[in-house]
Amino acid sequence: MILTMDIGNSTVKIGVWDNTTLRSSWRISTAKVGTSDELGILLHSLFTHQGLRCDCVTGCIYSSVVPTLNFTIEHMCRLYFELDAIQVSCSLNLGITVNYDHPQQLGTDRIANAVAAHEIYGGPCVFIDFGTATTFGVVSKTGRFEGGVICPGIKLSAEALVSGAAKLPRVELNKPDRVIGKNTISNIQAGLVYGFVGQIEYLVRRIKQELNADDAIVIATGGMAKLVASETSAINETDSLLTLKGLRILYERNRDGVK
Repeated sequence: MILTMDIGNSTVKIGVWDNTTLRSSWRISTAKVGTSDELGILLHSLFTHQGLRCDCVTGCIYSSVVPTLNFTIEHMCRLYFELDAIQVSCSLNLGITVNYDHPQQLGTDRIANAVAAHEIYGGPCVFIDFGTATTFGVVSKTGRFEGGVICPGIKLSAEALVSGAAKLPRVELNKPDRVIGKNTISNIQAGLVYGFVGQIEYLVRRIKQELNADDAIVIATGGMAKLVASETSAINETDSLLTLKGLRILYERNRDGVK
């Protein structure tokens, strides 16, 4: 089995794969990762709860946008799985090419998403990851990552609104029935949800124009993907496992380089 981990700013997504079959997946708070021992014990508990055995894991791979946790992840894999983890970077065999000014600055979660999007859905394609930040990535028909867009995420925007405007309250991120709200809460909800829908539709339209590919398929992933995708035809597919799928594919392409 292969252990895949995507370390994000807010959550760590974990998947255990038996060849191409996802045996189990979990989300934990990034803030709760703690030490390598704490993470290892937590993973052992999660495995046991699902009837899985840690000693059946034959490979580990991770992407991370939190560099301070990289040593913790790698040490945990060596200590609890007796394996060296593959860290995603542009130096791996990606199966795609990267057309980016500074490839080393490209988020490794975006690399995994690009690999999965092109492998599973083909090119040209656009993937949108609704996380702490909302990130767009563009892959051409020939399998070249062309760049993308980074925007504040919905939850991050909501927090900024509350912290920057003293009289505005925190609200639950629900979709109101109407854009024209009759109270402050529904006004904020409409602005956040429908405002992001409008942002997505405009950016997808501009991306397709610049790519000269009206037929590009658009894939949404991340925690808020379903909320936004349900309101727009600009998104063709929703795939909550896109990043973990990309990590599995990358492991298969690079497994010979690790023990």
